[in-house]
Amino acid sequence: MLDLTFLTENIDAVRANCEARGVSVDLDELVRLRDRRGQLIRVEEDARSAQKEVSAKIPQASPDERPPLIAEGKRLRESIGQAEQERKELEDRLAAIRTSVPNMTHPDSPVGGEEDAATVRTWGEPREFDFEPLDHVALAEKHDLIDFEAGARVAGSGFYFLKNEGALLELALVQYAVQKAVAAGFTPHVTPDLARNEILAGIGFNPRGDETQIYSVDGTDLSLVATAEITLGGALSGQVLDPASLPKKVCGVSHCFRTEAGAHGRAGRGIYRVHQFTKVELFAFVGPDPAESEAMLEEIVAVEEEVFQGLEIPYRVVDIATGDLGAPAYRKFDLEAWMPGRGVTEDGEPVGEWGEVTSASNCTTYQSRRLDIRTKKASGKGTEFVQTLNGTAVAVSRALIALLENHQNADGSVDVPEPLRPFLGREKIG
Repeated sequence: MLDLTFLTENIDAVRANCEARGVSVDLDELVRLRDRRGQLIRVEEDARSAQKEVSAKIPQASPDERPPLIAEGKRLRESIGQAEQERKELEDRLAAIRTSVPNMTHPDSPVGGEEDAATVRTWGEPREFDFEPLDHVALAEKHDLIDFEAGARVAGSGFYFLKNEGALLELALVQYAVQKAVAAGFTPHVTPDLARNEILAGIGFNPRGDETQIYSVDGTDLSLVATAEITLGGALSGQVLDPASLPKKVCGVSHCFRTEAGAHGRAGRGIYRVHQFTKVELFAFVGPDPAESEAMLEEIVAVEEEVFQGLEIPYRVVDIATGDLGAPAYRKFDLEAWMPGRGVTEDGEPVGEWGEVTSASNCTTYQSRRLDIRTKKASGKGTEFVQTLNGTAVAVSRALIALLENHQNADGSVDVPEPLRPFLGREKIG
């Protein structure tokens, strides 16, 4: 959420930013409501001041003077109540518009939609197979790694069981990613899979409404989390952090639940888009200096790259365009891994394609304002909002796709990347 004064004093820049992000917000109404709110506050203050004067006169007033003074006092109380009620209703409308305004955007972010993202760098080369490679669904079937039918029987389409080496690979990937995060100074957590809706909203997720991707628990104020970003950020809501404790770097292991409404087609085949998966999330709280959050974003991306370099999976780092940022992000970088079985030609033949495996975002003070997370000012007087960042160390389902498809052999077996071998106790699946 953006500061209200900043919004109204920079309305043209905010309007241009909303247009670049493809977000429709009635900023004229926001300014009108802000101005009316100021008027009502002045009405309340003037009426209270007048009421105090009237109240002070009553004890000294004569019997004939008292009735009109009492009547005037009553009238002023009623006008204060009416102004308060109108102001509170107005503030609710003002907050609704304000929370729909996205974060400002880094000046170097590409402008446009998903197709306008800019490749920053690549690592590794997509593998040239001397045999017809299988996609992860076929490989999983060959080695009995994933049971989609059992998942559908138990929980419905989009759920699945990991079995045999599939289950072991999930545990190995989690342990491997956590070790990388800890080595980079992130404190490990295993977080709740549920959070209050006010925490989801504070992070920037919409727990209700037609377009939500969130599973909510009926009859409660709880929802299943879509990422540990929600719980890690929410853990310090309402807190004032000691400047000496910053930056505060944490990582969280959690299940992630998403409705994935509208996800169809071959691009979502198998476990690329599912309703539940396990993820190791990176999260950081830093001081208010913009240079600190930009440096932390680079640090988070470096951890993500180290994870996938260790798995020997080719990837590219992508600078996400304005229209695809999501409301909280000031800047976002994705890692897209090469997935040999993900795409298809015009004739329907399988062909390799890049697929998102991690995402890292600098959210500046957008989340901390909504969650009220502050730090003491260097002067020692007053507080200011911290900045928050998040990134994916590993999302197991998509990492599994890239791992299986990139490390397959002509006989259908799959080589286990060296960092995962101690956890599986073997070098090859199949």
